[in-house]
Amino acid sequence: MRIGVIQASSQATKNQIIYDAVLKYAPKKSEVINFGCTMEENEKYSYIEISILIGILLASRTVDFVVTGCSSGQGMMLACNSMPDVICGYAPTPNDAYLFAQINNGNAISLPLGENYTWSGTENLERTIEALFSEPFGQGYPKSEAERKVRDAEKLKEIRRIG
Repeated sequence: MRIGVIQASSQATKNQIIYDAVLKYAPKKSEVINFGCTMEENEKYSYIEISILIGILLASRTVDFVVTGCSSGQGMMLACNSMPDVICGYAPTPNDAYLFAQINNGNAISLPLGENYTWSGTENLERTIEALFSEPFGQGYPKSEAERKVRDAEKLKEIRRIG
């Protein structure tokens, strides 16, 4: 799996933290590519501009999955979901990340990198990335409903392709 890391410039201070967590917890043999935005960059990009880049990265198959975010995480998630063939979840907690990976089986996750990012923010971010990659995506959850959940996720992807 090729995993891209990129977030809005407003949260450039979190880029290295995200990148390090993804490197640590990504599935074995994954390639993790850091696309920025970093503190060293002079240009500043909004979550709208980054969502367009995410759409291009996924459509071109440069990456298979993107870990992203903005101050609240909500704007990036909504903007990414406006891009063709992007299914982006919002993951403020480890449980949200795990459920998104298992049930929705999307190709991007948006993290809240400013809102409620308190003294334990880095710990929560790392645990969230760990939960995201803890098992192969798309297995369904709960296990008793796994088949139906997998079918539902595929229906959503089909609807998105048609629309």
